[in-house]
Amino acid sequence: MYAKGQAVIQLMEELAPKAYAVPDDKIGLQIGTLQKDIRKVLVALDVTEEVVAEAIREQADLIIAHHAVIYRPLPHIQTDTPAGRLYEKLIKHDIAVYIAHTNLDTADGGINDMMAEAIGLTDTEPLDEVHTDKLKKLVVFVPVDYADKVRQAMFDAGAGWIGDYSHCSFNIEGSGTFMPREGTEPFIGKQGKLETAKEIRIETIVPQSVERRVVQAMLKAHPYEEVAYDLYLLDLKTRTFGLGRAGKLPKPLTLAELCEQVKQAFDVPMLRVVGDPDQMMRKAAVLGGSGSRYMKHAMFKGADVLITGDIDYHTAHDALAAGIALIDPGHNVEKIMKQGVAEYLQRKLAERKWATAVVPSELNTEPFRFV
Repeated sequence: MYAKGQAVIQLMEELAPKAYAVPDDKIGLQIGTLQKDIRKVLVALDVTEEVVAEAIREQADLIIAHHAVIYRPLPHIQTDTPAGRLYEKLIKHDIAVYIAHTNLDTADGGINDMMAEAIGLTDTEPLDEVHTDKLKKLVVFVPVDYADKVRQAMFDAGAGWIGDYSHCSFNIEGSGTFMPREGTEPFIGKQGKLETAKEIRIETIVPQSVERRVVQAMLKAHPYEEVAYDLYLLDLKTRTFGLGRAGKLPKPLTLAELCEQVKQAFDVPMLRVVGDPDQMMRKAAVLGGSGSRYMKHAMFKGADVLITGDIDYHTAHDALAAGIALIDPGHNVEKIMKQGVAEYLQRKLAERKWATAVVPSELNTEPFRFV
C-alpha cells in the first residue's frame, strides 16, 4: 500500500514544520497535487530540467526539494521558455513539487545540523533565532484503566517535556458524567441513560510545533467515541530554533587542516578561504546557503571561523579586519540534505508499513565549474 501525498508531506513537516521558515519564504507545494498515491519520492537540492528528467526515469510521483522551483511571481507560463518547459514536463508527467527551504535549515536534524555533524561540531546552538515554540497545556479525561496507554501515547508523540525532564504530567482522579444519545456507540454506558464513570484528568505540556501529532496520538489511544479534552495557550516559551549552528570542533585544528576536513566532509574539490592558514580553530559556525550577512552572528557566538557559501568581496575584507576566518565551500554544499531527508522519510514510511520508496537525486546541480 502506497502513502498518499498528504501523508508523505505530514512526515516531512514533522521534520521541518512550516512555522520554522523565515517570513515570506517560498515553501510548500508549488506544483501538482498531493491527493494521489505516491509510489516514489525523489529528494533533490534543486529542480532543474535534468532533475525532472531523472524523476521521469525513476517514475517518481513527487519531488521534495530545498530550493524553490517557483521563486519569483510568474507573469505567464510560456512553454517555449526554460521555466515554462520545466513546468510543462512536471505537469504532463503528473509530478508534484514540494519545497522545504528555511524551515529545513532551521529544524532539528535539518541541513545546518547535518553540516555541523559532518565536521563533528558539539554543543551546538543556532546562530540566528527564527522561531520560538509556544507551549500549550493539554488536558484530557480518560477512563482509569486506559490512563497509562493514553499518557504514554502523548509522551511518545512529543508531549511532556519541561527543560531536560520528560514524561511530565499531573493526574487527578474524579467522576465524569455523560448520556449517550441516539446514533452513538458508547464505550461505556447505554443510549438514553445517564452514565457516571471513574476517570483520570491528565494534564501535560505540548509544544505548539507537535500539537497536531500529540492530539492525533491521544485520540487514537483513547477508547471513547467522543473524547473530552482542552488545549490552553500558555504565556511560556520553550525551545528556540534558528538558522546556522555554532559549536566546538572535536579538537583544535589549523585553518588549513580544517579546510581539508571541510572539502572531504562536503565533497567539494576546492573552496575559498579568508584568514591565516596557521591560525588555530577551536569553535566553528556553519550555515547552509548564502551566509555573508551572518559573519557578525558567528563572531557573537565566539566562533573562530564561519563555514558558509557565497561570501562576497567586502565581507571577506570585513572578516580580515575583525580577525575571523571564513571558509566558502559554495552554496551547493546544501546537497547534504538529499541523503539525510531521503533516509529520514524512508524510515518513517517503513515504520507505517507503506511501500512508498524514497531516493536521493544522484545529479550534481552545482552550476559552477572549476577550471
